[in-house]
Amino acid sequence: MTQTPEFPHDRLRDEVRLLGALLGEVIRDEGGQDLYDRIEAVRQASVAYHRDPGSDGASELERLLGELSLDQAIGLTHGFAAFSLLANVAEDRAGKRRAQAQAEAGERADTPEGALKRLAEAGADRAAVRDLLAQALISPVLTAHPSEVRRKSVIDRTTAVGELLDGCDRDGIACDAETLKAALRRQIVILWATRLTRASALVVQDEIDTVVDWLQRIFLHVAPAQLAEWRRLLDAPDLTPFVRIGSWVGGDRDGNPNVDADTLRAAFRSQARAALGFYLDEVHALGAELSLSIDLTRVTPELAALAKGSGDASIQRADEPYRRALSQIYARLSAAHPALTGEPTPRPARFAAPPY
Repeated sequence: MTQTPEFPHDRLRDEVRLLGALLGEVIRDEGGQDLYDRIEAVRQASVAYHRDPGSDGASELERLLGELSLDQAIGLTHGFAAFSLLANVAEDRAGKRRAQAQAEAGERADTPEGALKRLAEAGADRAAVRDLLAQALISPVLTAHPSEVRRKSVIDRTTAVGELLDGCDRDGIACDAETLKAALRRQIVILWATRLTRASALVVQDEIDTVVDWLQRIFLHVAPAQLAEWRRLLDAPDLTPFVRIGSWVGGDRDGNPNVDADTLRAAFRSQARAALGFYLDEVHALGAELSLSIDLTRVTPELAALAKGSGDASIQRADEPYRRALSQIYARLSAAHPALTGEPTPRPARFAAPPY
């Protein structure tokens, strides 16, 4: 397979080797030299068998596995499972690099720019696409997966490993090798000492929590960014949102005796808590950033009216229309939080306002 010069295949190998080497160090330090030696012997015999099934690797592998006690088998399985999780992180990153290269070359149809390019090739102009999207409704529906055995704690650790590697991609020379290794090793130590499977069967609330985690981790970030990109490409700043995330988890009526009115309420409240928490954090961060003074900038009449109608009476923000407007938005979100979740707002507003 031809490799692009920007993302050679060896980069995937290098990352798998790095993560595997760090895991080996952790196994030796945390699990003991004997466990490390057994895992390494099985790994080498497996590689030999894979390369040549007719070699002595098969009999050696059979001998090694046959000698294992129950505790040793559990340790071996845990080690290979942890390695698979880390290798998946590296493979996912390789896939993202390929997708990014294809997007930059305009070769991906699953990006707004790539889709628009293919629509244009099919004879659809931008006005037609704007009209279509103005009436469109695309609703990805999140579903439950009772067979999902990975715990959120495990997903959090592999996500942290990926984010550390992603951060070095962005920061370049600012991320030195030893600092990266130390940070990765910390996450791998936690992963090694974490039970990889659930100790009990999934219940409906577990399914709700898993779906909400995907909502928080992916959709609340990606959906607005995709809409903004379509607005930019189509020069349509008022294009209404046409993607709405759906879910039937916690409210499905397919005969599950554990799904009732209480689980439906729990699903609504969990999703509301995630969405409102995200909005509150974003508005709070934006308010901290937009310190613009009315004496040094001009604002639209709409923003001026929003700032004027704010209940924010702080003298420090009297000349800061963006902050006053955002304070009002935050206060209304804060008031909506207990109404929709049944819980107090984590960081309450400084003044009262009607909920959205």
